[in-house]
Amino acid sequence: MNLSTDRVGKAVVVRVGETRLTYQVLSTFADSVTQLLAAGEKRVIIDLSRVAYVDSATIGCLMDLYRQTDRLGGAIKLAGVQKRVETMLTMTGAHNFIELHADEAGAAGSFGE
Repeated sequence: MNLSTDRVGKAVVVRVGETRLTYQVLSTFADSVTQLLAAGEKRVIIDLSRVAYVDSATIGCLMDLYRQTDRLGGAIKLAGVQKRVETMLTMTGAHNFIELHADEAGAAGSFGE
């Protein structure tokens, strides 16, 4: 899986380099984010700007990561969400829990930095 991490202010950014985020690659993605949480990161931005398609397993994974982060007193925010992915997040109600931002800068700024 094409995945990288970076830091923007006090937040860690997980950049997904795949065009499709589906069940087949979710374990690598989820493990990467879970490791960041275990290392003490509480402000996580997931950059989905390259992702044009997500499946229902991905929505479930994002909600699980949201719950993990929330239990730790942190937050996960999505950046660069394409319209088709946004539609899936909206149809499932995930957007009621996970904030969507146009870009990384907007997501980072929403943490109050």
